[in-house]
Amino acid sequence: MSASGTGRAHGGRADPAAISRREAVRRIALLLGGAMVGSQAYLSGQPVPGKASPGFTQGELALMDEIGETIIPATDIPGAKAAGIGAFMAMMVTDCYDDRHHAAFREGLSGIEAAARERCRKPFLECSREERTALANALDAEQRADQGKRGKDATPHYFRMMKELSVLGFFSSEIGCTRALRYIEVPGSFNGNYPYRKGDRAWF
Repeated sequence: MSASGTGRAHGGRADPAAISRREAVRRIALLLGGAMVGSQAYLSGQPVPGKASPGFTQGELALMDEIGETIIPATDIPGAKAAGIGAFMAMMVTDCYDDRHHAAFREGLSGIEAAARERCRKPFLECSREERTALANALDAEQRADQGKRGKDATPHYFRMMKELSVLGFFSSEIGCTRALRYIEVPGSFNGNYPYRKGDRAWF
């Protein structure tokens, strides 16, 4: 799996003493219960064998960047796009999704384009930030309603996979670890009574 680099965000500054990106992904996956699509592959560190699905085009990478940025937009800190979320999604889908889930994810890219054209009368990349947010909220409501109807082994809704990868990719990037969360490279002893003020960021 190609997530075995340093703790560098895509395009960010590396800290040679930081944990590896693969380890950050593994820790977050464990916190989420290992229930995400492709979790067994990235928890084991081994790519899915015998994959036949093709990679992603530059146009699809650009679309995934903007989808991720809609899910985790820039505020006072950079958003998912700055963390290279499109490249991260492509790597995870290629290495960790089996062909069935890979195909569903790719079809979801077409699904988002179709939804944008139906709702906004234009491609997703031409939609305003407000239009993209409204579309993402509608797709999120759709996937939540859809989740209860699908069987345990059914392929999940494509927007659920995109949300999972956006969260996983952002919070395992250098930006997510050190700017969205509070990060201590080598923590000291456990302090179960650490002072907390409302609005404090969580710890990585």
